[in-house]
Amino acid sequence: MWLQVIYLLAFAVIAVLAIGNLVRSMVALGMESQGQEPPNWASPYGPSRQATTGRKRSPQHPEMLDEKGQVINEPLLVMRSLSMDDARERLDAIYRSSPGGESEASDN
Repeated sequence: MWLQVIYLLAFAVIAVLAIGNLVRSMVALGMESQGQEPPNWASPYGPSRQATTGRKRSPQHPEMLDEKGQVINEPLLVMRSLSMDDARERLDAIYRSSPGGESEASDN
């Protein structure tokens, strides 16, 4: 029974640490995407590099930059709706272009 309690406590500690790390990372990412310097407690990279270099640092991830290297100030996730018929046509085209796709379809 004590072994189960120890496992439960260890899992709880690891879960709390993981959630804390997730929150710190999300705060840092949100502030960096807005061009602000995250506080030292929120930065997963340690103390601020701006204080040591004296210049504004670039975003950490290349997907936050456009083709010219400028910071993107718009939502990064854009979802395009696709009708059911279009999706079915695309899947059929992929199936037909696969090896054995045409011969199996003509057999049925």
